Amino acid sequence: MISNTEAIRSFLASASANPHLSQDLQQTAAELSSQSSVPYKSLRSLWSNSNLSTRPDIVALLSGSHFIFSSPKPREKSEELKARLRKLAEVAERNAYEELVKDITPKKSADEPFSAYKDQLGFETVLPRKSIWKTKALKIAVAIHGTAAVNDVISHIGFCM
Repeated sequence: MISNTEAIRSFLASASANPHLSQDLQQTAAELSSQSSVPYKSLRSLWSNSNLSTRPDIVALLSGSHFIFSSPKPREKSEELKARLRKLAEVAERNAYEELVKDITPKKSADEPFSAYKDQLGFETVLPRKSIWKTKALKIAVAIHGTAAVNDVISHIGFCM
């Protein structure tokens, strides 16, 4: 779109009465002459179809006019992006709240340093390892001391573990 200047208006007025142009182009020229802005393609079409001897120079026709740009409509955000933005906004809000109340709320206690390791192993992993250890120790004790000393070894292992 370009702004409609006096030179463009006079060209459009003469084009609307030009018998060498088609009826559609004459009607387009008449409609555009009253508007404040003109589509460049329509103006270019009228100018190129006009008679060479009667049409003005394109530079003279367009001098003093300005391009008028319309803002593009904003792109639609995907659902995945909207969900991620909501999540980030919630985290930011939570962090801002924690920053505001950090002097008022009691501090969180530090966890035991090896608790994460214990949690990873789990009870079902630790228990069989102890059982295997006890079984090996029992076999070693029987081999070294004989069957009579087994009761002493069992009581000792039960006490240590």
